[in-house]
Amino acid sequence: MSEPAQTFPDIPIVDAHQHFWDLTRNYYPWLCDEPLIPFRYGDYSAIRRNYLPEDLRRDSAGFNLRMTVHMEAEWDRATAPAETRWLETVKAATGLPTACIGHAEFERDDIKDVLAAHAGSKLMRGIRQKPAAAANPAEARRGAPGSMDDPVWRDGYAQLEKHGLSYDLQTPWWHLDAAAELARDFPRTTIIINHTGLPADRSPEGLAAWRAALERVAAHGNVAIKISGLGRRGLPWTVEANGPIIRDTIAVFSADRCMFASNFPVDSLAGSYRDIFAGFFAAVADRSEADQRKLFHDNAVRIYRLA
Repeated sequence: MSEPAQTFPDIPIVDAHQHFWDLTRNYYPWLCDEPLIPFRYGDYSAIRRNYLPEDLRRDSAGFNLRMTVHMEAEWDRATAPAETRWLETVKAATGLPTACIGHAEFERDDIKDVLAAHAGSKLMRGIRQKPAAAANPAEARRGAPGSMDDPVWRDGYAQLEKHGLSYDLQTPWWHLDAAAELARDFPRTTIIINHTGLPADRSPEGLAAWRAALERVAAHGNVAIKISGLGRRGLPWTVEANGPIIRDTIAVFSADRCMFASNFPVDSLAGSYRDIFAGFFAAVADRSEADQRKLFHDNAVRIYRLA
């Protein structure tokens, strides 16, 4: 006799960080070129295939997925606004994504033109650009070219406010001191930290340093965070491993500035959509329904201006 299918609260979900790609039509160097680049989850050959709205709907079956925010998928950097144009055709044909985050290199001489090209789309909400980063905390230094301290980088970043765009920041936690100063200096630009600040080192010392970094940047009210990207190389996604990270992040940022996200299909390397979202639900099961709605839906609607 088979076991009954697991059910989940009927809370509406905004998947605040997901990717689509069509490798038969578009060029993503990291997915199309050989050899594979080094990646924090190890071998990612399993995701070098088309991933489109019908795939996400299949993977998310059983959850009340209402809307999604498409994160730039490292499309050919020479033609970054073309990804936004392509997503408009995907949205018209399938109803997803609800909104998108584009890519722009803030150091480019033509950054104003690139941002204007993105901002012309009704889907566009913000920009992700990964600033220069050290490989580990011991090597972290302030002021490197291409970092959040770089005056040229900051000049480009300053253009976001003119277009009403937010900034999705993916950087290791040991650079969040620079992010805190960026938030202070540009208080009218919302920063959304990606992938929980990348707490890869799960030792007590590593987690203490990660949490301290979150506390520093969370002191600025224009910073939010996406709880996602919690997979670890060679290990399955489990609530036992990731629940404490989830709860610590919410404790630091509060239920008003956190969002849950799948990072699919990338995080399919660590677990199924069901594994991940069931884990999110389990990690916050003791919270009020109002808080759960904020984490799964309402915060993303507000922060990414989806209504």
